[in-house]
Amino acid sequence: MDHIGIDVHKKDSQICILTEAGELLERRVRTEPDRFAEVLGHRWRARILIESATESEWVARCLEALGHEVIVADPNFAPMYAQRTRKVKTDRRDARALAEACLLGAYRRAHRLSDEQRHVRARLTVRDALVRTRTGYIAVIRSLLRQHGWRVRSGAAETFSCRVRELPLPGRWLSEIAPLLAVMRHVNHQLAYSDERIETVTRTDARVRRLRTVPNVGPVTAAAFVAAIDDVTRFRGAHEVEAPAS
Repeated sequence: MDHIGIDVHKKDSQICILTEAGELLERRVRTEPDRFAEVLGHRWRARILIESATESEWVARCLEALGHEVIVADPNFAPMYAQRTRKVKTDRRDARALAEACLLGAYRRAHRLSDEQRHVRARLTVRDALVRTRTGYIAVIRSLLRQHGWRVRSGAAETFSCRVRELPLPGRWLSEIAPLLAVMRHVNHQLAYSDERIETVTRTDARVRRLRTVPNVGPVTAAAFVAAIDDVTRFRGAHEVEAPAS
């Protein structure tokens, strides 16, 4: 069996092939399905090692569709690069090191999320971006109003705009923050939509339902925890899941 290491990047990827006959073949290709198929689609089933990264999952699926065995490895596993003879880091040397690690079995598999939890994580990521956006707008508005001696009373982020409008602000000051208030209205709508979709897609998950029985744990927190764990059998015990002691 051939052993292949691929140093995957956003635009280009370096491929190193160690053939069963002892040959070393190297190619640099665009990180695109057609280019991978062009180089590896006609070859016999090989074992391919790539690092876990942003592009690794779709690349792994693409290579598996070509009939190869794909291992997504933890990039923090130092022995994987033990065969790299020089300290200068290049894509070519990294691809060779991955191919050699693939041949020697000197790697540690990274967890690959299930399809279901990948989509849940994507929804949670979008929701987090919306929350951060709203939080930033609130901070800016509070700061601008404080410069004129106005303070917005405490309350939920969802009702912040209403609490701002309770203040007897002069028209000029209100017009200064009006664009942010208008955008926040749309952000709140999208956050409500995100929360509804997360609750809907996780409603049938028994793990999420069980976590929601804990006081103060809602659907978003429960879904985030389940998405982070994904397959509980990958842990040998509860201590591998807990946060490290500070």
